Amino acid sequence: IVPYVGGRERSRNPEDIVAEVKKLASEAVVEVMLLGQNVNSYGKNLENPISFAKLLTMVEEVEGIERIRFMTSHPKDLSDELIEVMAHSKKICKHLHLPVQSGSSRILKLMNRKYTKEHYLELVDKIRTAVPDIAITTDIIVGFPGETEEDFQETLDVVRKAKYDSAFTFIYSKRSGTPPDQVPDDVVHERFDRLLKVVNEAAKEQNGKLTGNTELVLVEEIDEKDDTMVTGRLSNNSVVHFKGDASLIGKIVPVVLEESKGFYYLGRLSVNG
Repeated sequence: IVPYVGGRERSRNPEDIVAEVKKLASEAVVEVMLLGQNVNSYGKNLENPISFAKLLTMVEEVEGIERIRFMTSHPKDLSDELIEVMAHSKKICKHLHLPVQSGSSRILKLMNRKYTKEHYLELVDKIRTAVPDIAITTDIIVGFPGETEEDFQETLDVVRKAKYDSAFTFIYSKRSGTPPDQVPDDVVHERFDRLLKVVNEAAKEQNGKLTGNTELVLVEEIDEKDDTMVTGRLSNNSVVHFKGDASLIGKIVPVVLEESKGFYYLGRLSVNG
């Protein structure tokens, strides 16, 4: 129901977006995020249509911008052109948020998602082949009206095969205009717990792969729990904590990733650069 409530999609002119990014770059911003209900449908309704992939290449040319992120990408129209641009880009972050919502093709049809389980998994394979070090995250809804145990098992299957780095999991919430065939609360909560377990198992496999590496971290803030440390992010969106002070905020610095704590790393500033 969300896209209908939001009204028709509108695309900003690419020239306006690039001008805004240039202004941000002149103010020492090094990372930008392009945000849309579905970034893949960007530009189709403009007077001079342009693809989202083309917009990314335009933003990439802005001097001073070091990192480009975007979300959300809808699996129904993620193009080969976009995958190609991501594979060759020096600035697009190695992170893709690709909401699956359900692993059951039957439920996906009821959700009006316009792709199947098979199409989704093919897409994940294609992306991982083109960008081997990418982190893929997702959204999953449990308890969509009419969801059976069999449908739910299909979702668990996708989580195992897609090997997500992390997943935002939600319990279906009723809205006016949504289907009436509700799944009992106790069943939904029990499935939710099982899903979390599988998501965490898959994430554990992915997380920590970079331990021992020296990676570039964009420092965002002083660590909330320890003011002798700072917190930043890798290109793949993983959080890193390491010793440092406020002078590092906004800078991209090399950090040795010494230890993985699941969803974050502990590291130390690399003196060799």
